[in-house]
Amino acid sequence: MVEKLYPGILTQEPPTTERVEEVLQQAVQAAHTAVQQQAPGGGTTLTMLLIYGFHMTLAHIGDSRAYSIGLDGKIEALTRDHSLVKRMVELGQLSEAEAAIHPHRNVLYRAVGQGDPSEADLISQPLPDGGYLLLCSDGLWGLVEEAELARLCLSRDNPQQACQDMLAAANEAGGPDNSTAILIRLPGN
Repeated sequence: MVEKLYPGILTQEPPTTERVEEVLQQAVQAAHTAVQQQAPGGGTTLTMLLIYGFHMTLAHIGDSRAYSIGLDGKIEALTRDHSLVKRMVELGQLSEAEAAIHPHRNVLYRAVGQGDPSEADLISQPLPDGGYLLLCSDGLWGLVEEAELARLCLSRDNPQQACQDMLAAANEAGGPDNSTAILIRLPGN
């Protein structure tokens, strides 16, 4: 799949958004098939990011998230959760506060390895100028407030140390779920 991107890399021409989205969608389908074959009945979330030049494309299924964090501390979710409770919030059936404590808040209606091959949400946009991109599981964002994630991200010069601080905050908050964080410092910092 990745070899479809190589011709543009070798000629210094960036791949088209359509080609990148096609490759990421194929990767999602390959992951979906692998989960079904190697862990029947299993499922997982997936949030992946490809940065090329000054552009980025996200592929997303489930309730792991991608955030953009500006140098001013503004944090913005780039992905939309595929959870039952999030859908109920979108339909006006639950408030955000009710969703945070709902007993079914971890029930997903889309996951890699579950059901028919599903299409990932694809988000293509210019790379933010400066700041950070954070990819994380619900074991992090579900326990640590977004404003605190941004503060912890900006409090360290080293992205690895910032991730360790965020994961420590999730563990201190009880950490009943797996916590994962990847922090990318963007050019312009």
